[in-house]
Amino acid sequence: MALLDSDMGPVREADGAAAPRWRPRGGQVFRPTRVANPPPRLANLWSETAALGLPRRAPEMSAFGPVSRRAGRIGLVALALAVTIGVLLPGPALALASLASCSLFAALIALRIGAVSFRPQWMRGPDCADQALPTATIMVALYREAAVLPQLAASLAAIDYPPGRIAFKLVLEADDRATIDTARGLALDDRFEIVIVPPGEPRTKPRALNYALRLCRSELVTVHDAEDHPHPDQLRRAAEVFRIADPRLACIQAPLNWYNRHETWLTRQFALEYAAHFHALLPLYQRLGWPLPLGGTSNHFRREALLALGGWDAWNVTEDADLGLRLHAAGYHCGLIEPLTEEEAPLRLSPWVKQRTRWIKGYAQTIAVLLANPRTPWRRVWPGVLVLGGAAVSALLHAPLSLICLTAFLLNPSGALTGLPALAFMAAGYASAIACAAVAMRRAGLPLRRRDLIAMPGYWLLQTLAALRALRQLIFDPHYWEKTEHGVSALTGPSCISASPRPLSDSPCASVSSCSPAGGPASLSVRSAARASSPGR
Repeated sequence: MALLDSDMGPVREADGAAAPRWRPRGGQVFRPTRVANPPPRLANLWSETAALGLPRRAPEMSAFGPVSRRAGRIGLVALALAVTIGVLLPGPALALASLASCSLFAALIALRIGAVSFRPQWMRGPDCADQALPTATIMVALYREAAVLPQLAASLAAIDYPPGRIAFKLVLEADDRATIDTARGLALDDRFEIVIVPPGEPRTKPRALNYALRLCRSELVTVHDAEDHPHPDQLRRAAEVFRIADPRLACIQAPLNWYNRHETWLTRQFALEYAAHFHALLPLYQRLGWPLPLGGTSNHFRREALLALGGWDAWNVTEDADLGLRLHAAGYHCGLIEPLTEEEAPLRLSPWVKQRTRWIKGYAQTIAVLLANPRTPWRRVWPGVLVLGGAAVSALLHAPLSLICLTAFLLNPSGALTGLPALAFMAAGYASAIACAAVAMRRAGLPLRRRDLIAMPGYWLLQTLAALRALRQLIFDPHYWEKTEHGVSALTGPSCISASPRPLSDSPCASVSSCSPAGGPASLSVRSAARASSPGR
């Protein structure tokens, strides 16, 4: 019987004979196997650790246990109390609503003014030769993604990185036969490896990533989503930054937007929101030294930093934002690079609400964990709590506060003077948000339509629906992961090259590359070819 140890070298039988090798070989060159095949008992041990590793190692840092439901109950009581006061004491309720609106919008206005006042400071590193780049593994957790898997493989294969220094891990659930069969049927080269996660709970993306992280032996670990179109230069840019950066730089986030942003009114609003977040607000947070609430994709990590923190929290449904705050709390920091990733935005209201429900629920989980932990370093993480808490609270209260203020003013203008400051701040808040989105879209190099900017307040009102669902799920089903369906857009196609925000100043655009699902880039960029024959700087 084999002696199983997750951190051992080659596994040996009890009689001393070497067991069959199954791990991808580490070091400077990857030779990944077609399908990762650890011994079943070791795979089950890893599966359990992927779910319970962080709760056992640092229970105060995990959303596992009653902390999520407690946050939901507190939120429900607060909401019920606000409604009761509004019904029984409309005058004081209006005054409180005015105060809350003024405070909230004042903070948001200040942040947006700062975001448009300073241009992003994207991190850059000097070009280096291929052999000087760190080894990297790109992990993609997939579930019921057979429709987009060929396109994903093409997008990954188009990444401009030396083949001997990169590995791709397609992380699949054991019961997802359709995606497994599709992945096995693709003619992928030996950089690709299929990792099948054993059954277990919770069925979440961070649990799958924790499992696959055990198979990574690279210096860098990158996370992408199934529908991603990353810019071919993105990983190389991140790697060049890591080569010269302070060791406390733990993660580099690339901007995100949507390749189907013109498809519906909802996708156009989503594009405005993402542009403001990634090209205005996140650069401001980086400038201020605040924690970065990471997106769930296009994160480039130092593997050692991930291991030091115990990986992702499998019980938090926004494991990305949670990890961004935990990294900052531990003394690490995150940065931003310019080459973006394009994704597929939800086309209809129902999937959009489900996705936003998960986000708001995860923000609440993250804040609840920090509040419950007596050792939380508030000096470092309070800005992140402010950002996540502001997003969750504003989503929950925006529609009710707007309705209270507008109704009181229309029904009794003379007696609703106390609501005028709130209305004024609300108007200023809308104006600052519209200006922030407009500036951010121009920074991202994306086309802008005036009527979409004017319609932004209507989009914000929809978020209250998601916030109410998140409040209910926090109480009854806090760890449920609502899957976003991909491959439904009419614009989903074989293209694997995402448009750059604008040509990089010192090189031709890398989008001249083409790719084949069966292998690497069919032709490398001009800059890559030149760099391969020149010494690193």
